[in-house]
Amino acid sequence: MKITWIGHSALMLEGSKTVYIDPFITGNPTSCMNLDNVTKADVVVVTHDHADHLGDGFAICKKTGATLVSIFEIAEAAAQEGVKAEGMNIGGTVTIDGVSVSLVPAFHTAGLGGTATGTVVELDGKKVYHAGDTGLTLEMQLIGEMYTPDIAFLPIDGRFNMGPRMAAKAVELLKVPKVVPFHYDTFPLVKQNPQEFKDYVGNMSDVIIIKPGESIEL
Repeated sequence: MKITWIGHSALMLEGSKTVYIDPFITGNPTSCMNLDNVTKADVVVVTHDHADHLGDGFAICKKTGATLVSIFEIAEAAAQEGVKAEGMNIGGTVTIDGVSVSLVPAFHTAGLGGTATGTVVELDGKKVYHAGDTGLTLEMQLIGEMYTPDIAFLPIDGRFNMGPRMAAKAVELLKVPKVVPFHYDTFPLVKQNPQEFKDYVGNMSDVIIIKPGESIEL
């Protein structure tokens, strides 16, 4: 599986299927692509409806025929716009064309549904934990135990989410072998140093620092 960091919290997973998570592309100053570059998608996962996460989710589904997967209220809103959508809630798992999507707890506000979520996406036997927007929470220990992700993407901005020190504690709780920091340096309010996060993590996990547009093979 190839995982590309589009920028901010947007990821593209490419394997036997193509999956977008929190596809904030239009209006994202760090995005490595624009909506015209999106030609294929099978599943679009949205962790919550803040504009920097919902992003182009509905538009990508309309353009490609992809299925949107999100918390029930967001899926309902998508369906009202003619988007093929699967609604679910925290603790649930749905499988679409071989892509398994689980919603897990996140400690953050949202509009529709009232709460943000994280997600664990399994594609081609590999599990990716995308934390969405979240503060540090002991739920991460259970996420690590129950879903055993191969890699985690954690926000480190320190204003709307965890900062580097707390995100490193999240790594300790998750016991995940690989971790990538994201959700930083998009705007002035979320400037952060990923090396500080890596220093805090130490030898607890393999910290992979990448730039928007760069990819990881899993």
